[in-house]
Amino acid sequence: MVSEAPPFWWEKAGWAARALSPVAWVYGRIAGRRMDRARRWAAPVPVICVGNFTVGGAGKTPTSIAIAKAASARGLKPGFLSRGYGGSLDVTTLVDPGHHRALEVGDEPLLLARAAPTVISRKRVEGAQRLVAEGVDLIIMDDGFQSARLVFDYALLVIDSRRGIGNGRLVPAGPVRAPLGHQLRHASAILKIGRETAADPVIRTAARAGRPVFVADIVHRDDGSLKGQRVLAFAGIADPEKFYRTVRETGAEIVTTRNFPDHHHLEADEIAALLDDADASGLLLLTTAKDRVRLDGGHGSAQHGGRMGELAREVRVIDVEIVFDDPAAPDKMIDAALSSARHRLLRRSGS
Repeated sequence: MVSEAPPFWWEKAGWAARALSPVAWVYGRIAGRRMDRARRWAAPVPVICVGNFTVGGAGKTPTSIAIAKAASARGLKPGFLSRGYGGSLDVTTLVDPGHHRALEVGDEPLLLARAAPTVISRKRVEGAQRLVAEGVDLIIMDDGFQSARLVFDYALLVIDSRRGIGNGRLVPAGPVRAPLGHQLRHASAILKIGRETAADPVIRTAARAGRPVFVADIVHRDDGSLKGQRVLAFAGIADPEKFYRTVRETGAEIVTTRNFPDHHHLEADEIAALLDDADASGLLLLTTAKDRVRLDGGHGSAQHGGRMGELAREVRVIDVEIVFDDPAAPDKMIDAALSSARHRLLRRSGS
């Protein structure tokens, strides 16, 4: 799977997309068949998959955390299952946020582990088995919707209202991971994040297919102290502009921005440039929680002359959370997953 989305994916399809269309057609055929293939292992507990139609961030991680919080409030013990993208560990691992680092387990799993037990595994079946062994009674898969190995009871597809599905083409001609028809056939519901209209054609198609549509916003948690602050904002996420919009919503003045690839671990010269540029212009350093977690015990800390630690101390984070239009939305998702799992387990026990 392609991890970095080239800019032309999010523009009207041009020559680059057309040139790659034959390869995209083959990719789509393979991806569609993989999705339709019978799933091979069913967990003894409900499984909710939080995925998206496209490569790149759409808000899966904060959505997964919101569902886990709702489950915990009901007395359930949720656990997250992640592939651990960006981490070096290739064995199934229970993430310990007090011990592991982003280089080992990935940045998103460290954020998830703050909310509930989190297992990373290149093989999702093994990861699910480990979570069950840890006593989890609800598995939340962060991504993995297009994987055909693990049975899930509820599949929520998250879509960003500003970017939608980009040019609508399949990888590598565009950002779409599998043919939309296949994806909608396996989806339980759609979550639109934001108020813009780029996602509306997909939303209308999903509604015609009888899929429930939820709406939510990503909102910042800020005490008002950023208002009027002059900042250097930097981000290594799939859609940095989304973060910069959030910064502006706090009332901060963005003087300078620095964009890095998604999941990027900063090098010594990049760290020095951020610190020196902010100091020279009297700017507050500001980043995302996902970027901040990569600074803890990061690679080459000693070689960086302690400047990574300095950046970790100096930078300020804007935390965000999902707010649903329907406050009961997470409970509806959980209820649907529990009901589906009950029927699935009854059918298996009766066979």
